[in-house]
Amino acid sequence: MEIIEWVFEILDENLIYCLIPIILTLFIVELVFKSRFETKKTLNLVRWTIIAYTIISWTVTLVGVAAYPDDSTIVNRLTGTHKVANWITLLSTLILPVTLLIKKVATKFWYVLLVAFCLKIGSYLERFVIFTTNLHRDHLPDSGNAAYRDSMLYIIGTVFLQGIAIAILTLGIFEMTKKKKNYA
Repeated sequence: MEIIEWVFEILDENLIYCLIPIILTLFIVELVFKSRFETKKTLNLVRWTIIAYTIISWTVTLVGVAAYPDDSTIVNRLTGTHKVANWITLLSTLILPVTLLIKKVATKFWYVLLVAFCLKIGSYLERFVIFTTNLHRDHLPDSGNAAYRDSMLYIIGTVFLQGIAIAILTLGIFEMTKKKKNYA
């Protein structure tokens, strides 16, 4: 189980958190170049990535709950003090990605962006709360707050640069395969 969690952690950090900048980059490329590049195919790849990630992560979660019910924190969270927020998070990470199976809504950049955001909304809210509470701590020296703020800005910048690079790389791969088909 630890290996699966390690793989998901790597996948989260290097792809899933980068979905928002990937989709924004595809949207901007589509606006600027007007169907010149294979943005719809790349958006379709992003859509299937979200669907596959959702199915696999929920399968792993359900197997973990069934195999180790005492170690499962999800049951405690869904019945605890913040159960409404946790249920909303659960439904947004389970139901919304499955709606991407509907092709009509899955071709809309803004809807896929909304689904990508809601896929990790709990994580984003958790980081936001940590960031804002750290900014408002009066008992820490200013350098402590500035270092944390700078590290958060560095992380956000890195995620955006990584997402832009993944989007451009994927567009390049689709363009090369399109040109290869034209020559063949």
